[in-house]
Parts: sequence; C-alpha cells; structure tokens
Amino acid sequence: MTSRRLARRSLQTRLALAYAAGIYAAGVCALGFVLVPLASVDGASPKDDPSASALTDDGPGLGWPQLLGGSAVALVVLVPVALALGWFVAGRFLRPLRAITATARAISAEDLDRRLDLGEPMDELTELGHILDDLFARLQASFDAHRHFVANASHELRTPLAGLRTLLEVALADPDADTESLRAACEEALSLGGYQERLVQSLLALATSEGGVTRWDPVDLARVVDEVLGSRRDKVKARCIDLAEHLGPAMMTGDPRLVESLVTNLVDNAVRHNHVGGHVRITTRTSGGEAVLTVVNSGPVVPDDQVERLLRPFQKLAPDRHGRDGYGIGLAIVNAVTRAHHADLTASARPEGGLSITVRFAHGPRPTPR
Repeated sequence: MTSRRLARRSLQTRLALAYAAGIYAAGVCALGFVLVPLASVDGASPKDDPSASALTDDGPGLGWPQLLGGSAVALVVLVPVALALGWFVAGRFLRPLRAITATARAISAEDLDRRLDLGEPMDELTELGHILDDLFARLQASFDAHRHFVANASHELRTPLAGLRTLLEVALADPDADTESLRAACEEALSLGGYQERLVQSLLALATSEGGVTRWDPVDLARVVDEVLGSRRDKVKARCIDLAEHLGPAMMTGDPRLVESLVTNLVDNAVRHNHVGGHVRITTRTSGGEAVLTVVNSGPVVPDDQVERLLRPFQKLAPDRHGRDGYGIGLAIVNAVTRAHHADLTASARPEGGLSITVRFAHGPRPTPR
C-alpha cells in the first residue's frame, strides 16, 4: 500500500514539476519580451537626449538596476506560485485516475458487480473507465460460469459415485449372494466406472479446448471428417441413420487434436440426439476464403430459445441420469474449440426437428482474433 501511495505521489510530483516548469518558462519569456525591447530603445537613444532620462540612474523613472531587481524578485516569487499551480493542476488531473484506482482495488471476486460509472465528460480517462467496466463485466461472467461449471461437474461426478457405493454396499450386505448376482453387480459397477471415465475424458477435452490453441498446422477438414466417420459407421448403422457425406477440400490452420475433437463431438451429437431411421448430412467446403463444416441432423424439436443454452457445459434438453444421452458437454467443446480458433459458430434449430450447425474457419495463416 505504501509503495503504491508513493508511486501515486511521485506521479503527481512529476506532473507538478512539469507544469511548474512550463509556467516558470512562460514567465521568463514574458519578462524577456518586455525587457529586450526596452534595452534596444535605451541603446539606440543618444546619451544627451533628455527623453531617455527615464532609463538612467539619475532620471525620475525606474532605472535599469531597479527594473532588473524587480524582474529578479518577480522571478523568485514566481517559483512557489508556479509550483502551487502545478500541484493543483496535477491533482485535478489525477482525481479521476485516483477514483479508478480506488474502485478497481475495492473490486474482488466477491464484488464483481461494482462498476466505475464515470459518466461525462468523455475524455481519455473516462474512456479508460468504460474499458475497465467492460473488463469487470467479462470477469464477472467468467467467474459465474466457472462457479456454475464446478457445481455441475461436482454433481455429475457425485451421482455415479453414490450409485457405485450403494451397489457395492447392497452386494456385500446380501448374505445369500451367489456368483450370478455378484457378477451382475460387478458388471453394473463397471458400467458406472465407464460412465465416470467418459465424463472425466469429456471434462479434460473441454479444459484443453478452453486452454487455447498451442499449435497452428494445416488441416483438411474433409480428411478429419472422413476419419471420424470411419470409426463410427457401425454406430450409425445400428441406429439405421441415413448418413450423407459431401466432403470437398476445406483447408484451414489450427490444432489437429482440437479440430478432431470438434468434429467428433459434432458427429456424436448428431447421431446420439437423433431418431432411429433419421438422417445426418455432413458437408465440408471452401467458401469466401474460409473452410466451412456443416452438420445437419434430424431429431427432437429444439426450441429456438434453447439453442444458445445448449452450447454451455452440462446443458441438455432431457437430462438422463445414466448418461446414455451424453453429458451435455459435447456442444460446449465444439463452442470452445471454435472460439480458440477465432472461428464462427452458427447453430440453429430446424422446424422439423434436430439442429443445423456450421463452423467457419479462416483459411491460410493463423487467424487474428475477431
């Protein structure tokens, strides 16, 4: 605190000295503009001219010694006056900055709803205040999302753990348990363990996506989609889903692992949240210098006002306690990967049911933030 206060005082001192120097220089220049012409007039006047007696030591007016002495006294008096005016002006200039500093110091993780609200007049410091208000708003949204995520993740992990504990306690408490019942309990325990493992993997994928892109390599979306579909054709056939592929060249720059995670979650979401006998259309193309990936699937009707919510973690239309309908993380991973690559994500609900999702990646070198 002391060091910050000294730094603040030091800034005011430097500004005060700068303003005082300007005021003092202006005073010196003003005296110079007065004395130099008088000296020129005195030098050009004849020594025996009576009208020049005002500038001599024996005349009735002020002589040069008195005039120079008065100027010296004025310059000496001007020093404290200039310092006082400089200190006052510097204090007035730093007053909004001190208000910004005090409010920003008071804001913490538990009080992020406070704002500077500097108002008028609009100047550089007011603009800085507005920028800080926007920053505090984004921080508040980030903290709220973090708390919400932690609460949901804790709930999702606690539910299967409680089920697993109950299952084992029941199996151990049964004195007549035979091999078949114990085997069934073990299979159910393995199923719950698999659910937790897949959930943890999804959480790690989400955390990796939100961590940003660490490498920028050329990636062909068509090749990535083809590889992902190759590993999921059996699942598509099991649900009798009509899969239509239109994979044109779509080169982009990004992290291959994150792009594969995005495509995987889009395909899994389109297959999982679909009707038996439904359809999925996947298209990759290059348009307007962008690599475009579009996934359209049939399925249950999604209200238009729920689409944005589904892009956040642990958001599902119909929660399922056993995880058969996913964890509500897939589209959140897609959204995180899209933002990490500075791409555009467009998601819309289809009137007949299902979703249409389009991701546009910049083509070529590393994109700049939008």
